[in-house]
Formats: sequence, C-alpha cells, structure tokens
Amino acid sequence: MLDLLLAQKITYGLTPDLIEKVKKIGFSAFLEEQLAPKEDDDKIYLQKIQTTQYSVEIGKKKETRSFSYLKQSANELFDKLNQEKVTYEAKNLPAFEVYADTWLRAIYSNWQLKEMLMDFWHNHFTVNIQADIRISISLPLYDTTIRKHCLGNFRTLLEKVAQSPAMLYYLDNYNSKASPANENYARELFELHTLGAESYLNHLYNRWKEVPNALVEKPIGYIDEDVYEAARSFTGWTVNDGRDNEKGGKFTNDGAFFYYEAWHDNYQKRVLGVEFPPNQPPLADGLKVLDLLANHPATAKFICTKLCRRFVTDEPPISLINKAIEAWTKNINHPEQIKLVLKTILTSDEMKQAVGQKSKRPFELLVSAIRALQATLTPNQNLLYLFASTGQHLFTNPFPKGNPDTAQYWHNPNFLLARWNMLMTLIGEDWHRLLDFDVIKQTPNHLLTARQITEFWLNRFLPLGNNEKIKEKCANFLAQGGDIDDEVTYYNEGERKHRLVNMVALIAMSPEFQMR
Repeated sequence: MLDLLLAQKITYGLTPDLIEKVKKIGFSAFLEEQLAPKEDDDKIYLQKIQTTQYSVEIGKKKETRSFSYLKQSANELFDKLNQEKVTYEAKNLPAFEVYADTWLRAIYSNWQLKEMLMDFWHNHFTVNIQADIRISISLPLYDTTIRKHCLGNFRTLLEKVAQSPAMLYYLDNYNSKASPANENYARELFELHTLGAESYLNHLYNRWKEVPNALVEKPIGYIDEDVYEAARSFTGWTVNDGRDNEKGGKFTNDGAFFYYEAWHDNYQKRVLGVEFPPNQPPLADGLKVLDLLANHPATAKFICTKLCRRFVTDEPPISLINKAIEAWTKNINHPEQIKLVLKTILTSDEMKQAVGQKSKRPFELLVSAIRALQATLTPNQNLLYLFASTGQHLFTNPFPKGNPDTAQYWHNPNFLLARWNMLMTLIGEDWHRLLDFDVIKQTPNHLLTARQITEFWLNRFLPLGNNEKIKEKCANFLAQGGDIDDEVTYYNEGERKHRLVNMVALIAMSPEFQMR
C-alpha cells in the first residue's frame, strides 16, 4: 500500500494500469523510470497529440485545428509578427497549443513526475502571455526550453530561461540599455528565481559593505544595490525581432536571443560583493551574475524548500529541506543536479510520512478527475474560461510570483466553491464539449444496488481506500431515498445517467479526493 501511496504523490492520479505497474515493480523502480523519461516512449500521449483537434474562435468564426506550432522554430513562430493580415487571435494560437498540450500531457503521459515538475518550473519562472503578444507567440519555445532542462542542472536552466524570448519580453529585459538599465528582470531574478524574498536585506543594511560576509564575497543576502548592478549586467540581452537598433539599422527577425553590444553598460560593477572589471567580453557580466546566484546558499534553501513543499507537504520539515540542500550543493555542477535533488526528496523518510497530506491545486484536481473518469479531453477555449474561475493561472498569472502552493490559500470558501462548480460543470454538464466519457457503459452491468455502484466508482477515484461516511452519502444520493442495498430503479436512461454522473461528481468533490 505504501508504494501506491507514494506513487500517487508523484503523479496526477492513479489509474488501473499505473496501479498494476507499481504493484509489479515497486515504487523504487517506478521512481527510477520516472526520473529518466524517454520522450519517444509515451504511446498514449503521442497518439493523442497526433489525432486530437482543438477548436478556437478566430474573429467570429469557429475553427477546428490540429497541433502545428509546438515544434516550430523561433524563425517560423516570429514570422507571424511580420504578417499584417494575421489577427491577434491567430497570433495567440501558439500559446493556446502549449496550454492544450499541458493538459494532454498531464492526463495521458507516462511521464507523470516530469509533468508535475514542468508545472513546478513554469510556476517558478512565471510568464504571462496576456502581457505581450510576443510572449504568446514564443511560448512553445519557452516550454521546450524548460522541458529540456527541467531535470538537469539549475544553473543551465537559469541561463536558458534568462535568454528565452518569453522571459525577456515578460520582465522587459529585451529593451534594457545602459543609462539607465531596466531593473524588472534583475529584481525578480533575485527575489523569485534564486535567493528568494527572505534574503532581501535592505530593511537592515543600506550599503553593500554592511551586509555580513560581503567583504569576503559571500554576503548572506542582497540589497537594492545588488539589483541595480545586476540590471546593468544584463543590458543588451535582447531578442532579434525586427526592431530599430537605434544605430541606423534593424535587428533581424528570427526570434532568437541576441546580445547587442551597443546597449550594454561596460563600466565596472559590483554584485554580491564581487567586483566586475570594466569592458568584459560579450555576455560575461550577465553570466557572472547567474553564476553567483545559482551558487549562493540562499538559492539552494529557497528552491529546495519549494520543491519539498510541492511534492511532500505544505510545511516541509527542516530535516527534509536540509537533505535536499545537501544534495543540491553536492551536485551543484552535475548535469542532472535537479534529478538528484528530487530523488533525495522523493526517497526520504519524510516523504513516506507525508502521504495524503498535500492538497491538490485546481489543475491537479481536475486532471486527476479526468484520469479517474478515463475520459477523452478535446481542448477548446471553454477550458480557458472555466478553469480561470478557480483562481489558478496557467501562463496568465498577473503576478510574476506564480500560483501559491499551500492549502490555506486554495481552501478558502470562494476557491473551494469554484473548484466544486468546475467539477460539477465538467462532469455533470455537456455544453462545454470538453470531455467524452460514458458512466453507464463504464459501470459493470452486474452492479445493481446503490452500494455496489458507489463502491465501484469510489474505487476508481479513491483506489487506495475510502471511509464509510462518504460511501453512505453517495449511495444514498444514488438511491434517492431507497434502500442502498436494493436494486436502483430509474424512470428512464436519461434519469439514470443524470444520477450516476452527479454521484460521480460528488465523489470528485469529496475531501478525500482533494488530497494526495
């Protein structure tokens, strides 16, 4: 049972096939497989992405499309910016495909742990496609970048994110020039991507020399001066997007990262107590800042704590955080640093003691319900609107901090009502045309009583056990006042489907199903 409980914590929900696999090979072997995903060995997802068509509204016309932007190059994607006749809605299609693909992968991919980690990194390195149409156009590149490095080395991932068009546009570094530099990216780099807000010390110290250990190039935290100097280090980091280069010419328009020397501040700098000589080679100043941040002890603590919170529990024990930090630091230059840290967390005693203690955020909840229903998802724009009501944002977060990751935030009355309504709407109604499943066909014909039918669906949604209280409530709903051990009677097939579907929705809304 423990193996299955652990498997449930690192996936978007157990399915009959997954349960059978874990029972056969054990959690340890299952985890090793999940930590070494093979993209071409993902039969169900690959079949879905090749055959699924999504529907969108372009202008006032509804269109049905196959996925076409996910694998396009930067040059192909940015070609949309040059086409005057391409509508705003059409320019958003690359981002919608990433959004739809995110759902399909979470529901159908064999590599469940990787998809959960992708959600973590996208939330950690948040961008908002609504902030700039160029972010929407370049989102497939951003997703591919994170996907390639999500289990690799953090320093490498940090650099790739810093040089991605989506991040350069989102935090305005694409337009950062000497005198004065734009500080948006540098500030979020310190506060959200690396050291964390707890390491901001300007309320205690006004000068860099005052920060403990700064004189030996090992300050315990950062102040505004570090942000200003780091911002100067990233001047000239931009995107080839056809703009005026302010030197009588234009950038090319291939959508690639570009270092423009004419915009770079070449004077000396000081970041985290480290002196940067003037006139360094191209990119050197910015890369040095990334080195300092990726190797700082506060970064290890900040990100390891977030990983423990995401995969284990809202308040991870210090003992677990310290184990993760030790693995992080020991493998600081290892090409699979993140994988090794994650393995340390997921094989710990603290992980085993925390089964069933992590609340599902709305995305995880809905995906796990779809997996339990064994439903087919056909993405359309209704999914965007319906999911937005839950308060969780995928690629549209208005704040760079990302979505919170504690039950306290998500279990307030408004968000709880929203997630219940979302489940009832998707499972109990049909007008969204998002899910295809048949509760009558899936319910074995030999199950006749309310108790038997309820137990079947409880075992589907809560295969690792459920209590009598929820069983009794759902069975009583299905029996509609009759004895739950008598054969259920219905007026017609329509009423039968209505009762079954709503009973299933009640199970999905149960407190037990909200946790992993």
